[in-house]
Amino acid sequence: MVIEIGKFNELEILRHTSVGLYLGDNTGEDVLLPNKYCPENVEQGDKIRVFVYRDHEERKVATNLTPKIALNDFARLKVTATTNVGAFLDWGLEKDLMVPFNEQQHKMEEGQWYLVYLNIDKKTDRLYASSKIDKFLQNESLTVAVGDEVDIIVMQKTDLGYSVVVNKVHKGLVFENEIFKPIKVGDRLKGFVKKIREDNKIDISLQPIGYDKFNDPNCEIIQNKLLKSKGFIPITDNSSPEKIYAAFGMSKKAFKKAIGALYKQRKISITPEGIQSNQPA
Repeated sequence: MVIEIGKFNELEILRHTSVGLYLGDNTGEDVLLPNKYCPENVEQGDKIRVFVYRDHEERKVATNLTPKIALNDFARLKVTATTNVGAFLDWGLEKDLMVPFNEQQHKMEEGQWYLVYLNIDKKTDRLYASSKIDKFLQNESLTVAVGDEVDIIVMQKTDLGYSVVVNKVHKGLVFENEIFKPIKVGDRLKGFVKKIREDNKIDISLQPIGYDKFNDPNCEIIQNKLLKSKGFIPITDNSSPEKIYAAFGMSKKAFKKAIGALYKQRKISITPEGIQSNQPA
């Protein structure tokens, strides 16, 4: 395989030089790992894992630093400068990452943070970032189903809630009334596919769905909290969603479902003042 730009590569040490280590693969290509990034106590023939990108002179170069974004991924990055060729982002490497003007969803400003996608120009073999996130997502052919646990990246705030990247492939939505903790653009979270609409729009929940009510893990959370609180907690199904989330880490809907199951099993009593454990202390 060719040494891939924008990715981590497992390469063999070919030779030591005054400027660093030359690393290669089985194609005969080599790349320099400058002295400041060279690990100690390595020998010719050893294999090391490095990230490869292009330096200021557009040559392939290796580093043992971990960038904030890799090829075909998303990340929220800060603009370090804007010039007549585009904006530049801090991605954790020596040479900043460029966002050409035609890849900016809105004109970028120095000091601001943006969610971007890392792509490669196939003609020039150069990496570039784009804030036009939608064009790198598709919902025509879905690879997820209702109930699936998925990886999500928060894209942007909308009138309905937050749009999210789903498994780095699809676009989804978390509704505002189902968010019970602070989230922000760029956050990487676990989500669950709640619903797939006829037009292939994906509704995402931040909490597991589809549990049998008598095997709901939230029941165990509530019972453990009661145990630590000497059998009583002054929270009811009339308490605010924020207060419920602060106490139990779950939505009001999930809380009501769990205490309903516990009540039917006669494990708790529900009073106007709160919930009381019926279990021996």
